[in-house]
Amino acid sequence: MAATQIEIPEDVLDSARLTPAEAKRELALALYSQQRLSAGKARAFAGLSLWEFRQLSASRGVPVHFDESELAEDLKAIDCWERLHS
Repeated sequence: MAATQIEIPEDVLDSARLTPAEAKRELALALYSQQRLSAGKARAFAGLSLWEFRQLSASRGVPVHFDESELAEDLKAIDCWERLHS
């Protein structure tokens, strides 16, 4: 997968009191809340599991956006969980 890099000046991160990982999470959450990224893409970009991303979204009051691909991803996660816990 190709990647593009952006530069964030250290003083911006310092002023915002964010680490680079936290900045990625904030950007992922902002793009998700604007419905520019699906939960799956946003959580992957943020480096979080779907569960962690959903918890972060809920803690910030970001409503869940749900489409067919996200339903399929959730159903796969449920199936995996059931296989692990049966």
